[in-house]
Amino acid sequence: MSASYQQVVDAFAGTGLAVRGGFEMREGGARSLVLIGNFGTEMWPAFSAARLSEPDPLDAWTRRVTDPLAARFSARAVYPNDRPYHPFQQWALRAESVHPSPLGILIHPQHGLWHAYRAALLFPFVVGGLPARREAASPCDSCAAKPCLSACPVGAFDGSSYNVAACAGHLRGGGDPDCASLGCRARNACPVAPDKRYPPELIAFHMAAFVKSRGA
Repeated sequence: MSASYQQVVDAFAGTGLAVRGGFEMREGGARSLVLIGNFGTEMWPAFSAARLSEPDPLDAWTRRVTDPLAARFSARAVYPNDRPYHPFQQWALRAESVHPSPLGILIHPQHGLWHAYRAALLFPFVVGGLPARREAASPCDSCAAKPCLSACPVGAFDGSSYNVAACAGHLRGGGDPDCASLGCRARNACPVAPDKRYPPELIAFHMAAFVKSRGA
């Protein structure tokens, strides 16, 4: 079996998910890894049209899209919530010009904080035409104001850590501003790629999932 990177890109076209770089590796029988994720507004229409009433609907939908395509290429699909956890952030740093942000989320030069990694395909062979990682400076390096660090109403971010308890407490209390429906104030304050901001429905979906995960 063989496959090219472009063939993988073509296979995911129109699914709502995007191929997000890859690299050669020699780990656990894998020879290549290709990351799958989403950017901006592109995922929501496909997901919302196909989602089912089930636990963790986004994870389940991602698997329904990804698993058959992985099988087509004789690849093994792994996901961020699999146990034991896989090093998705480290993989992303090897595959793309993303950088750690003060919020702990990886920031993308063109998409800002409005992106995510949903899966990785592990191939037992070297995928042809894997793109070289393009070097680009972190947008945070030239952002003197760092509005993301002052926007949270409960000061949950200090640039090096995230106070999850303070964030969850604010959401449980339903205080102003209503972050549960409006989205994370710190993430929204980032000046990079505001045009790529997730649609309101996806923001509300993610916030509801976070509230549920924290027992709020």
